[in-house]
Amino acid sequence: MSKFTLTLAALACSVTAFAAVAQDAPGTKTADSYRFVIVPKVVHPWFDKVNDGAQMAAVAIKAQTGSDVEIVYSAPQSADVVQQNQILESSIATRPDGIAVDLLDPAGNRASLEDAKSQGIPLTLFDSVPPEGMAIPYIGSDFCEQAKIASRRLVELLDGKGKVAIMMGVPTAPNHSIRAECHREVFAEYPGIEVVAEGIDNDDIQVAQQQAAAIMQANPELDGWVASDAAGPVGIGQAIVEAGKQGEVILVGLDNLNEMIDLIRDGVADSSSASRPELQGYWSVMLLWQQATGAPVPSFIDTGNAFLTKDNLGL
Repeated sequence: MSKFTLTLAALACSVTAFAAVAQDAPGTKTADSYRFVIVPKVVHPWFDKVNDGAQMAAVAIKAQTGSDVEIVYSAPQSADVVQQNQILESSIATRPDGIAVDLLDPAGNRASLEDAKSQGIPLTLFDSVPPEGMAIPYIGSDFCEQAKIASRRLVELLDGKGKVAIMMGVPTAPNHSIRAECHREVFAEYPGIEVVAEGIDNDDIQVAQQQAAAIMQANPELDGWVASDAAGPVGIGQAIVEAGKQGEVILVGLDNLNEMIDLIRDGVADSSSASRPELQGYWSVMLLWQQATGAPVPSFIDTGNAFLTKDNLGL
């Protein structure tokens, strides 16, 4: 049985429960078909996993209700809020049954979100939090705790003493900025830990590699790294290998990209604090579908964090 089938089977009971609510709750309505749009931050392997989860939800809804569900996945080529808003506005114009989006900039995205809401298009946010004052259901993990798991691990590995750096991701993105700040909070608790540099990779692996290489060259005594986005640790790991600093500079990563798992397996990274992108995509579609039927939805679904090491990954 494939990983896809196993995951789908494990989540089938939730679809059945949602279907019962959608079909039996007063004032709800069902349709023969739905079209939901998924708008991530950028073209990125982490968001491919989100799309996988969204497709799982579409198949599950079809199996349980008979309704066809089309997932339109539309990603900006770069982490640019103007590009993302253009995709959002184009999507709104097609009148989909719902839009799920991972915000690049809550202030910059607000007008597009308000446009969708004014037209009665259901919204869900994933891997993000709503702009201040906007009641939009959202899915994600505790971003601060995810970061603190990683930074505490690095402090432990350094015995509370050393020079460290933080890769910030996209500084305007809510989840990235929260993680970066929570990394700083942990490091500030330890007088022996000094943050000597912070990089900005805009959720791009190549940029992260370039930033990490430059920071390590400027700080030859750097002892360790943490990141605030999924691309960051992959680029950092590449830079560590290219600089011949494997075993000298400690990397505690973020998320569960295949490249991140490879870095742990190869001993370039110690571990990773990971969210669950497949579940975020799955529940994004479920909440959009629930809203489209007129059924009530929770304001927040916490998909949790996992701590990945060579041992618990079976590597």
